[in-house]
Amino acid sequence: MTGASSTARHAIAAAAARFAFSATPRLDAELLMAHAMGIARDALLLGRLDDRAPAGFAALVERRVAHEPIAYILGTRGFWTIDLAVGPGVLVPRADSEVLIEAAQRHFAGRAPRSVLDLGTGPGTLLLAALDLWPVRGLGVDRSAQALGYARANAAALGADARFVQGDWAAAIAGPFDLVLANPPYIGTAEALPEEVRGHEPGLALFAGADGLDAYRTIAPQLHRLIAPGGVAILEIGATQTDAVSALVAAEDLTPVLVHDYAGLPRALVCT
Repeated sequence: MTGASSTARHAIAAAAARFAFSATPRLDAELLMAHAMGIARDALLLGRLDDRAPAGFAALVERRVAHEPIAYILGTRGFWTIDLAVGPGVLVPRADSEVLIEAAQRHFAGRAPRSVLDLGTGPGTLLLAALDLWPVRGLGVDRSAQALGYARANAAALGADARFVQGDWAAAIAGPFDLVLANPPYIGTAEALPEEVRGHEPGLALFAGADGLDAYRTIAPQLHRLIAPGGVAILEIGATQTDAVSALVAAEDLTPVLVHDYAGLPRALVCT
C-alpha cells in the first residue's frame, strides 16, 4: 500500500515491511515519506500520518529496496552540527566518525586550532564539522574529483573558510597544521560488506588492500611534518586495526592513544 490511495501511515508500514535488510526499517520509511511530502520527519509524525501518501513515495521505496543508501535518496546526511549534501560517488558520513571531532575538542580544551587539514575529505565531512566548531582556515584533500565537488558545494552552503585540492593524501601538501584529521579507506578487499555499502558507495573510499592498511602505510610517514607543535593528528581506524595502525604511527616517533566509538569499539587514534 504505497500508492496515492493509501494514507501515509499505511504506506510507511508497508514500506518498512519491505526493508527487512535494514537495521532501521521504520525510520527509513518515515524519512522517505517525509522527503516525498517535502516536510521534516517531526512534522510527519506530529500531524501528517493520516494524509494521503504522495505518488512519488513509491519510487523512493523501490530505490531503497534496491539497497540504495538512504542518504543518497534524500541527498543529504546530518553529521555533528551540520547537514552535508551527499550522493553517488561519496562516502556516506557515519555518526561514529563524530568521535574524531570530540577527541579534537578534548585535545584543544577551550582553545582553537589555527588550521585544520582533512585527508580523504570526501564531501567535506570532518573538515566542515571542525570548521563549524572553530571558524578557522581549513584544507581538504581527496583523490576523487566527484567527492571534491560535493565538498566545495557543502563549504559554500556553510560559509566555511575551506579550500579543497585533489591529491594523493599529503604528498603535495606543505604543513604544518594544528589539527590533522583523516578517515581513510580501511576495509580489506575480501571483507564482507552490506550490499548498500559495497554496491553503492565508492570503492576508492572503502578498500585499502588485502589487509585494509595500505592508506595508513602512506599517511603515517607524512604525519610528522604535517603536525604543528602542540598539534594533533586523529585517524579513524577499523575495529580490529588498533595494534597494526598504532605500530605504523609509533614507528614515526608519534604516540597513539585509542578512542572508542559510541558502541564501545575502537574507532580512532589520537597521535601526538
